[in-house]
Amino acid sequence: MKIIADENMPYVDVLFGELGEIEYVNGRTLAPEQLADADVLLVRSVTRVNEALLCQNQQLKFVGSATIGTDHVDKAYLESRGIPFTNAPGCNATAVGEYAFIAMLELAQRYQQPLKAKKVAVIGAGNTGTAAARCLEAYGVEYRLCDPLLAAQGDNRQFYDLDELIAWADVVSLHVPITKVGDYPTWYLFDQQRLEALKPDAWLLNCCRGEVIDNRALIAVKQTRADIKLVLDVWEGEPSPMLALVPLVDIATPHIAGYSLEGKARGTFMLYQALCHELGLRADKSLDTLLPPFRLSSVCLQSEPDEKALLSLCRSVYDLRDDDWQFRQSGTDSLGFDKMRKNHRHRREFSALKLESAKGSEVNWLSFLGFSNVG
Repeated sequence: MKIIADENMPYVDVLFGELGEIEYVNGRTLAPEQLADADVLLVRSVTRVNEALLCQNQQLKFVGSATIGTDHVDKAYLESRGIPFTNAPGCNATAVGEYAFIAMLELAQRYQQPLKAKKVAVIGAGNTGTAAARCLEAYGVEYRLCDPLLAAQGDNRQFYDLDELIAWADVVSLHVPITKVGDYPTWYLFDQQRLEALKPDAWLLNCCRGEVIDNRALIAVKQTRADIKLVLDVWEGEPSPMLALVPLVDIATPHIAGYSLEGKARGTFMLYQALCHELGLRADKSLDTLLPPFRLSSVCLQSEPDEKALLSLCRSVYDLRDDDWQFRQSGTDSLGFDKMRKNHRHRREFSALKLESAKGSEVNWLSFLGFSNVG
């Protein structure tokens, strides 16, 4: 069995090596002739899987995408050919939620505006939005959710109207899929009108898809409203961001919000489980064995951390400033953008760090935030 896998997908060898011959490819430039004799295709979001890509292949048995989103995959075409498809919903949700939370803490310290005093609108309450909300709730930050699709499906959480939340929120964090059709399309969801409606000194974070914000409109609005603070992990026209936008952004990274080692391992592992199921094989590998030990064995807390100390704890797991600096130095063109993503191997999740507390310290909320063995 021949397995074609994106070269940037981790842990493929250890998980799929016994199932077939693995050939690694550049997912962004993958061509139909490279897939002519493939049995299995493993991709990420940079590969558009459609009839044009698969036109030379007549034997494909499985397509897996180690992503939450599926907008890059023509699922109807795969279904018409009887090719099983699976993605990895929720695989990097924790990483994205923690990225958004850390970014908020960074802005809070940079501008001396405590996060706990902010009101946060989480737009999109699926896996990543829920993970961001969980961090906010653990820390005691007031937040509200907007997700008309989930509301219509009977989700019992309380949801609010988008424009109502824009008028209410000090912070807006975006976590929606990209859609152009349906009752609630998200393409340019934040157009010039909605961007101009943001409250004075608002913070706007985008950790989902670049085209959820009209980037040209964002440039125009930001040039007249320096008060708006921006965190962009995703960009219209990736992997080539609009260069005029980058200097206007407070924290800028190349679509790596979900790129924790835990999230990457989880995504590949979910595809491994799905392929084993399709082949009628027992999935005998373990997710726990994939991850390297964290560089800190544990941290002992002598007292409950204030916001500054909490940010220091978060930085000990993942210092977002490093990726922001590197992106500005070398990641704003297409080659640098993809190179940063390909070489991103240092990011961990809060769960990698074990916390111990001195007797009497009230730090149970840190376990809800995601840190391990708090007690």
